[in-house]
Amino acid sequence: MTPQPDAEFAPIATRIRDSVGRQGFMAHVGAKLSELARGACTLEVERRPELLQQNGLFHGGVTAFLVDNATTIAAAASRGQAALTAEYKLNLLSPAVGERLICRARVIKPGRQVAVVAADVYCLTEGVEKHTATALASIAMLDEKATPRIQSPAA
Repeated sequence: MTPQPDAEFAPIATRIRDSVGRQGFMAHVGAKLSELARGACTLEVERRPELLQQNGLFHGGVTAFLVDNATTIAAAASRGQAALTAEYKLNLLSPAVGERLICRARVIKPGRQVAVVAADVYCLTEGVEKHTATALASIAMLDEKATPRIQSPAA
């Protein structure tokens, strides 16, 4: 059985991609939104010296950032509304050694006020993925009308 295209998701995906594109920290870290579907997303970041800790491993903060952002994006993609992280539990399973970190998030339970989202982080080395972290997040779903729009200061 072939899944039917979700025509209602196309404008949601466009809004999310535009929003993610405006995130300065995504650009600062060099993370990319590589996959987006209703209730799911994948973020990736290439290895760079600035993202490593003293032993040459991806810093745990990079993993935490990917989980934080990917779970929120997945929740936003599930209902087409803005979302913010309320909390997450991150388990670091093994050292993140490799060429790229990949975080895959998926909504477990979409809710009107809180979504529960799981994420798994993998480190890619020579084409092989190693599971390096797993997380479970509670994501607050925001009412678009009540969400303030913060403007960047004029340059």
